[in-house]
Amino acid sequence: MPIGEFDLIAQYFAGLTPDRDDIRLGIGDDAAVVSVPPGQELVIAVDTLVAGVHFPAGTDPRAIGHKALAVNLSDLAAMGAEPAWALLALTLPEADEAWLAAFAAGFGRLARDSEIALIGGDTTRGPLSVTVTVHGRVPEGQALTRSGARPGDAIYISGGLGAAAAALASSDSPADSEARQACRARLDYPEPRLALGQALCGLASAAIDISDGLLADLGHLCRSSSAGAEIDVDAVPRHPALTQLVTGDDVAWYDWPLAGGDDYELCFTVSGEKEPKINMLTETLGIALTRIGRITAGEGLVLQHADGGGYQAHGKGYQHFAPQS
Repeated sequence: MPIGEFDLIAQYFAGLTPDRDDIRLGIGDDAAVVSVPPGQELVIAVDTLVAGVHFPAGTDPRAIGHKALAVNLSDLAAMGAEPAWALLALTLPEADEAWLAAFAAGFGRLARDSEIALIGGDTTRGPLSVTVTVHGRVPEGQALTRSGARPGDAIYISGGLGAAAAALASSDSPADSEARQACRARLDYPEPRLALGQALCGLASAAIDISDGLLADLGHLCRSSSAGAEIDVDAVPRHPALTQLVTGDDVAWYDWPLAGGDDYELCFTVSGEKEPKINMLTETLGIALTRIGRITAGEGLVLQHADGGGYQAHGKGYQHFAPQS
């Protein structure tokens, strides 16, 4: 007998995440009720993942569950927020219990690791898509934004870029090497930089997560800050798996890290007097933080090599509803 909507919720999602003292009423009512402590502001983000757009056909449902939550947690990280509560809206072509168990396992593991509680949502029949809304908390006036960068600020990137783009480029091919498997893991299981985001509060002048590609997302930051940027394309950190697949003679060596997207690292800016503290964060958090350029008073992004020669990227990052090359 097919499982019903409410049995589905009770079996796979009620009790999936740990209880929190700030939840007054969770799953099972018309809406959830939570308590926001004094001196805290609420940070809210929502993302939708659609089959064939955000993940290839045949993607492990554990990975879909993980990524659906991870991309939202990455938005909280970019704001410097501490995760608190999540809502899940799940549209399914059918109630496949094996798929649901794997999806819930992927979602639940990351939820527990990040200490965020699932407090409600919705399930419905239709083409596969997953919408997650997350709520985080940040001390009043401390949220990171895209609009605080100033000319002269240094631009930093966490981690390494380009591996997820490499996986997307070969999504129809088998992952026949350790490097390709690492790239696919990077695409399917992004790691939101929550600890880094919270550590950057009061240190970074602006921040954004890299979901649509470094050029696209840094461009958003610059427009919000009414500024431009100069980027050393040779300094942009590549994911170690990417360096095993392409070299500096390959267009992908530059274009996948610059415009590939799905990296979910943080791009942030820091004023000169605060830069020395970045090295301390690298040691404390165990995350590579790389200086890739500086904010300028002009408009737009200027890409150049370390020797001063210019570089023209072959892509600008992902945009929904725009023709994709």
